Amino acid sequence: MTSTPPRPKRTRRLTPRFLAHHLLRLAVSLAVLVVASFAMIHLIPGDPLRQMLGPTAPKQLVDARRAELGLNDALPTQFLHYVQHVCSGDLGTSFFSSQPVSDIIAQGLPNTLALAVLATVVALAVAIPLGLWAGVRTHKGRGSGTEAAFTTLTGAAVAIPEYLYGLALLLVFALGLGLLPPAGLTGPASYLLPVTALSIAPTAMIARMARVETQRELDTDYMRLAHAKRLPALRLYAVHLLPNTLTATLTMGGLLLGGLITGSVLVENVFAWPGLGQRTVEAITQKDYPVAQAMILVYGALVLAVNFLVDIALGLLDPKSALSATVHKES
Repeated sequence: MTSTPPRPKRTRRLTPRFLAHHLLRLAVSLAVLVVASFAMIHLIPGDPLRQMLGPTAPKQLVDARRAELGLNDALPTQFLHYVQHVCSGDLGTSFFSSQPVSDIIAQGLPNTLALAVLATVVALAVAIPLGLWAGVRTHKGRGSGTEAAFTTLTGAAVAIPEYLYGLALLLVFALGLGLLPPAGLTGPASYLLPVTALSIAPTAMIARMARVETQRELDTDYMRLAHAKRLPALRLYAVHLLPNTLTATLTMGGLLLGGLITGSVLVENVFAWPGLGQRTVEAITQKDYPVAQAMILVYGALVLAVNFLVDIALGLLDPKSALSATVHKES
C-alpha cells in the first residue's frame, strides 16, 4: 500500500506581540490618513466656500458661511473639531446636494464592496488552478511554448488598465451584441461586465504568482518524495501541492482586494455603477470638498483594514511567512 509522505507542519497561532505590532501600525496609519484628509481642503488652491457659493456671492455671505463652518479658527482648533466629528460619524454635508456625507457613503459603499469582493473571488477561482497548471506544465524547462504564451498573455493582461477593459466589454457585449445591461444596477446580469473588467488584471497577476509558488513547491523534498511514491495525479496536485502553494497566493489576493476597492472608481464610472466611484469623481469635478475628504477617509480606511486582515490571516496560515512579510515591508 502506498504511504503518504509527511506534510509540512504549520503552527496556527498568533502571538500577542504579533497582534500588538500590527494593531499599532494600523492605528498609526489611520492617524496619518485623518491628517492627510484634513490637510486636503487647506492645500488645494482656491477658496472652497467661493467654489460652493459661486463667484458672484456677496463677501458678507462668504464670511458668514466661513464663520459658521469654523474656518476662521486656528488650524489646531479646526483639526480637533474635525477629529471629533469623524469619531462621531459626522463627515459633514455635501456642498452641492446638502445631503449628509455619511448617507452618501452608506448608499454607495455596499455596491462598491460587492464589485471588489466578487472580482477578487473570480480572480482567485480562475487564477489559482491556471497558475497551478502552468507551474506543473512548465516545470524544469518543459513546455516552452506554454511558458511563452502564459507569460506573454498574463503580462499583457496586467499592463492594460481596468477601465479600458470596461470600455471594450461595454462596446462589444452591451452596445454591440446587446447581451448584457450597459449601465446601472438592474439585476444580477449587471454585475457581469464590471466584475469581469475588474478581475482580468488581478487574475493574471495571481496566476503568475501561483505559477512561481507551484514551481518552488515542486522542488521541495516533500514533493520529490511524493513523486517517488507515484501517488495518483489528483492526490499529488490537489491534496498535497495545492494547499502548500496557497499562502502567498491568497495573500496576494487579499492585497489585491484593497487595490480593487480603490481601482473600481473608473470602472464604476464606465458602467454608471451606483457606488462610491461616481460620487468621488463628481466630488472632485464639482470641488465638493466634504465629500472628497470623506472619500479619502473611506477608501484609505478600507485598504488599511484589508491589509490588516491579510496580515492576520497570514499569521494564522504561516507565522514564519508573516514575520518575513513584516520584515520585507519594513526594510
